[in-house]
Amino acid sequence: MKFVHLSDLHLGKRLDEFSLIEDQRDILDKILTVIRAEKPDAVIIAGDVYDKSIPSAEAVQLFDQFLVSLAKAGPQIFVISGNHDSPERIAFASRLMTSSGVHLSPVYDGTIVPVSLDDAFGQVNIYLLPFIKPVHVRQSFPDEADKIATYTDAIRTVVSHMQLDPSKRNILVTHQFVAGATQSGSEDASVGGLNVVSADVFEPFDYVALGHIHGAQNVGSEKIRYCGTPLKYSFSEAQQEKSITVITLEEKGSLSQKIIPLQPLRDLRDLRGSYMELMAKKDGEERICTDYLRITLTDEEEIPNAIGKLRLRYPNLMKLLYDNTRTRSRAQISGAEGIEQKSPLELFRELYEKQNGQPMSDEQAVYAEKEMERILEENT
Repeated sequence: MKFVHLSDLHLGKRLDEFSLIEDQRDILDKILTVIRAEKPDAVIIAGDVYDKSIPSAEAVQLFDQFLVSLAKAGPQIFVISGNHDSPERIAFASRLMTSSGVHLSPVYDGTIVPVSLDDAFGQVNIYLLPFIKPVHVRQSFPDEADKIATYTDAIRTVVSHMQLDPSKRNILVTHQFVAGATQSGSEDASVGGLNVVSADVFEPFDYVALGHIHGAQNVGSEKIRYCGTPLKYSFSEAQQEKSITVITLEEKGSLSQKIIPLQPLRDLRDLRGSYMELMAKKDGEERICTDYLRITLTDEEEIPNAIGKLRLRYPNLMKLLYDNTRTRSRAQISGAEGIEQKSPLELFRELYEKQNGQPMSDEQAVYAEKEMERILEENT
């Protein structure tokens, strides 16, 4: 059985006030071309269909057009909501759409009923788990609430209630940050990893189609995978190669991957040099001139109205930076070393000690950690 794994479309996204809707329409057309050529049995969209919980009208229209075209191509379609989506909006009319082969994740209520597909090797069960937080799982399983403190606890509890048949091939579609994944800097994740899920909770599944991380990658094994975004959505992704993941399952335990590159309408890239170097016309740079750009000028003197002048040559210039003797000599903020490796509690301990001249007590630390978890659940 063949699956096309997509995620994080972020339809309606704007980057530095530039609308990407034309680029998204173009990349969805290219994805449809691949799907028609590959003829998969199913297409998976693992969350963050939209960039905002209340999407723009043009974003909704674009997704509607994409779904209709997908349905005409023939595969079963599986869609879950991500942390950027409204689960209620994604779930709208889900029971009606099932008859057309479009399966939308309902709002999580503690029950996940798999969709079963059959091929020559038997049954494949597909479980749709939208983005959830520990608070959602505690509400669904109040008798186990005292054991559900972390995101790992939450997902482990959810999986334990799925009643998986280990003799069948089981696929999970979900949208979470799994430990070991490499972030790009454009995803929503907490410092210190309070929202991280341990990969071992997914051991019962034959394939886990993940969304949330923007760079395509396997996590721990080839059966746990982020397919990445179809477009670059931040300059931290400028060096990434975007692609489509095609998964083929044969008999139980047999899995193969194929990666199909995607070519955007306009790339997202960094350029660096002096003003005169960047304004000089060079053969073969026509495409670069229309890409989305972040330009770093190396001139020692600031160029008056540099961004306006550069946009005459580079109309899609998004950001302008300077890197010279003056900017490098600016004072650096001290005490921020290793911030990505420190947990929120460690950072708060350091702040408390600097402000109060003494370390936090164990009782204060326990209270602070509980408050951090509560705030994370309310705001992620």
